Amino acid sequence: MLDLFQYTFMQRAIIAGICSGISLGWLGVFLTTRKMSFLGDGLAHASLAGVAIAILLGWAPIPLAILFAVFIAIIIYIVEKKTTVSADMAIGMLFTASMAVGIILLQYYEGYQPELMSYLFGNILTITQTDLITIIFSTVIIIFLLLIHHRKLVFTTFDPDGAYLSGIDTWKYDILLYIISAVTIVLSIKLVGLILVSALIITPSAIGKLFAKSFTSFLVISTVFAINIVFWGIILSYILDWPSGATIILFGFTLFLLGSIIKKTIK
Repeated sequence: MLDLFQYTFMQRAIIAGICSGISLGWLGVFLTTRKMSFLGDGLAHASLAGVAIAILLGWAPIPLAILFAVFIAIIIYIVEKKTTVSADMAIGMLFTASMAVGIILLQYYEGYQPELMSYLFGNILTITQTDLITIIFSTVIIIFLLLIHHRKLVFTTFDPDGAYLSGIDTWKYDILLYIISAVTIVLSIKLVGLILVSALIITPSAIGKLFAKSFTSFLVISTVFAINIVFWGIILSYILDWPSGATIILFGFTLFLLGSIIKKTIK
């Protein structure tokens, strides 16, 4: 098995996967606690329009997809807070509309676009050196932001009214979480695909919730499991010659089932 680590594409995939695992595991705790799991799915699908525009223009898809996803995230927040439309309705409408735009734009692209399939379903072979540098750099910034704003993010997550009354501008931290979510999700779609990326937000958190005794342990367990799910999922996908995205998600779901059985056995 050690032979696979000699391949450059596997090295890139594993490093990118660990970075994505840290970001998604940490972020997933906040999103699931806020009952915003659907946001991940929505932003991933919405980013298709950004990918389509970049492909048509001959630009690098990831930067434009990030900008588009951040734009959609801010629009979702504004619609949710400034209108009577609920969060799930806003996400549902905007992500389907954005995805529809992406599908229509791709009709104008002549010929087969293999890179597009990697964004839809994930493909570790397509992670380039530039992608890896972008993922590492972005992960460092994301973790830094989550660390320095950790206390206020926790406060606004569990008691938004109390946070507001104590003088915290809760909207700033809500926007921050939305933007970080958009960036993290888009950076992970080459690994597991935009169709499956939301599962990497939900599954580690679901496992963490089984065994956590506090919010801190919830955060740590979820992040550790997210890293392991991605790492071993990549290894299994190579050994079994299965699609990387689907293998990672199925491995994570299997761990959740095993965790549920162990939890019941302990009780």
